[in-house]
Amino acid sequence: MKTLKISNSIILECMLALLLLVSCSDKSKTTENGETASNKKSKTLKTEPKQPLTNNFKNYWYADDAEITSYKLEQARYGELRNGNAVLIYVTEPFLPKQQVKANGNNPENISVLKLNATKKFLTGIYPYSIMSSTFYPVYDNQHALKTSLSVQEWCGHVYAQINNREKFEFTSHSYFESEADQDFSMEKSFLENEIWNKIRINPENLPQGEISMIPSLEFLRLRHQEMKAYNAIATISSKGGITTYTISYPKLERKLMINFMADFPFSIESWTEEFKSGFGSDAKTLTTSATKIKTIKTAYWSQNKNKDLILRDSLGL
Repeated sequence: MKTLKISNSIILECMLALLLLVSCSDKSKTTENGETASNKKSKTLKTEPKQPLTNNFKNYWYADDAEITSYKLEQARYGELRNGNAVLIYVTEPFLPKQQVKANGNNPENISVLKLNATKKFLTGIYPYSIMSSTFYPVYDNQHALKTSLSVQEWCGHVYAQINNREKFEFTSHSYFESEADQDFSMEKSFLENEIWNKIRINPENLPQGEISMIPSLEFLRLRHQEMKAYNAIATISSKGGITTYTISYPKLERKLMINFMADFPFSIESWTEEFKSGFGSDAKTLTTSATKIKTIKTAYWSQNKNKDLILRDSLGL
């Protein structure tokens, strides 16, 4: 009887080992491209049908150059208005959705994006501020921005923040402030204020309206040290004298952004205002940042890096 009991125990152990092996084998089943079936499904991003591109759009945005527009800037910072300049640089380029970077060559997975590099430069007393945000938005206007990032440099230190559009929005941030430090987390997708500036240039009729949930600009959230999340907002569109105004109001943040652009293609951005509390604590007061267009040029700026090309900055009023 003792021998039989040992044999049954061995048989039972073998059966359990076999079941475990089969189970593990099913979980690790891979597809032809080496991904697991479950991972492949989870990595598939749902997108809406592509919006057709008009001939006007193709002729304007695929002319092998960029659109550069300079603005006179009055920036609210530390409870005062600061004089400076802002520049919006729009250009189309191929984008790799997985690596989330500009593609160096042709690739069937490339997504054509309208990229916006937005810069601001101004002084706060003795020291300067330099701010730049980059947003990569599909020209087909059928999903959220694929990536948006922000960098801020000033003499106290610098910060960097980025949102990647994958299964969820993946947020990464690095800051010299103790309360922010390094952050890395994911959040549910929502409208991005940063992508609004791209959507305007592609098809303003698709701008979100009414009571919406929107993630404010990375610039505002970092400079005001607000929590990175979507906030309730009210978005409206109005038109007057050939100018369309898109307004976003955030009741909780006591902030209102108004972007004024031409009603007709290419929907150039003429000016904007941003009303919010500037300063901290009892010294905070409501001020309005404003930017007014100086000049627009279309040029392949990446090849104009010689000293003789400095004159082009004069044409932009910079």
